[in-house]
Amino acid sequence: MKSVSSSDPVRRLKEILGEVARIRRYVRGMDEGAYAADEKTQDAVQRCLERMSEAARKIGPALDERYPDVEFPKLRRLGSVLRHDYDQVDIALIWKTLRDRLGTLERACRAEIARRTRGRRTSRVRG
Repeated sequence: MKSVSSSDPVRRLKEILGEVARIRRYVRGMDEGAYAADEKTQDAVQRCLERMSEAARKIGPALDERYPDVEFPKLRRLGSVLRHDYDQVDIALIWKTLRDRLGTLERACRAEIARRTRGRRTSRVRG
């Protein structure tokens, strides 16, 4: 397995997008009640959220001001809550987060990837 630098924000943003896609697959066709009744899906989603949190932590605060609607500081803290305060996780709040926040996070990640790779694509074409 190839080692990836923690300091590569584009790679980390792509990891977040991958986790968003997984979560969407896991909860496709579910409503809040179905999600609340399905422990396996809850566990899978929470693991995805932990990985997203870790990727955001590795990116650091660089995106906090550019994308305030995403609330990257909260995303970075979420992993700790899921790992250490797992007995206090509010399933309804997780569902609300999935329903209301994933789209905002996905759009911000895509925009930032485009912003950061715009110069790379241009320089490759010129080179």
